[in-house]
Amino acid sequence: MAQQDSVKKIVLVALGVCLVCSLLVSSVAVGLAARQDENRRLDKIKNILRAADLYSDGVDVGKTYAEKVEPVLIELSSGETVGEDQFNEFLNIENFNMDEVTNHPEYGEAIPRDEDIGGISRKPKYMVVYLVKENDQLSKVILPVHGKGLWSTLYGFLSLNNDLKTVSGITFYQHAETPGLGGEVDNPRWQAIWKGKNAFDESGGLIIQVLKGQVDPSSPNAGHQIDGLAGATITTRGVDNFVKYWLTENGYGPFLNKLREGN
Repeated sequence: MAQQDSVKKIVLVALGVCLVCSLLVSSVAVGLAARQDENRRLDKIKNILRAADLYSDGVDVGKTYAEKVEPVLIELSSGETVGEDQFNEFLNIENFNMDEVTNHPEYGEAIPRDEDIGGISRKPKYMVVYLVKENDQLSKVILPVHGKGLWSTLYGFLSLNNDLKTVSGITFYQHAETPGLGGEVDNPRWQAIWKGKNAFDESGGLIIQVLKGQVDPSSPNAGHQIDGLAGATITTRGVDNFVKYWLTENGYGPFLNKLREGN
């Protein structure tokens, strides 16, 4: 009998220790998840600032974003701004989740296969874009872009100067491309090549192009061409395709046209 009581006590103690440990692990996991979410949010903001050339080491990311950047919710098909009176659980600036909106039966839509050069299958009907203004005048517009590379979907930001023609910058904040190959999309030297390149010609035609190889600086097309990523043909092609997709009428074209018209 004493032996049975001893076994029961051992089992109860073991269960108690397991319970306490599970509670501790759960608490730590919840705390870490919240911290990871905040770190992801700050990293996304940092990339928005980098795309617009507003980031430098030591800068207060949150303060700079709040002071310099104006997020705007737009309807892609019309280019119209969505007012706060139309905000709801899914359509709002503060908690906008592109994946949730994309997969929502009302707020997302399938992309016809012959139009899906970015390889994303579905897209949101609405997007949050970011305006940088100086003295109440548009300085830059920052556009979220994403699409398929070799191994993953790449998510980033493309910034245009106030002429809405030349590129101010490009960054990526999420992807799983091969380090040293497709992962070179994160290389500041490659990203710097984009600055000043013409995305559109004088008539508004889309001309930007990411090449398979190197740009010939003597070519008359050099002003709108970007060097490809060495050894990463598929990632290079993917970036070229999805940047073009998002800059056409299927993406931000209607919104950019409204900005050009001053509406």
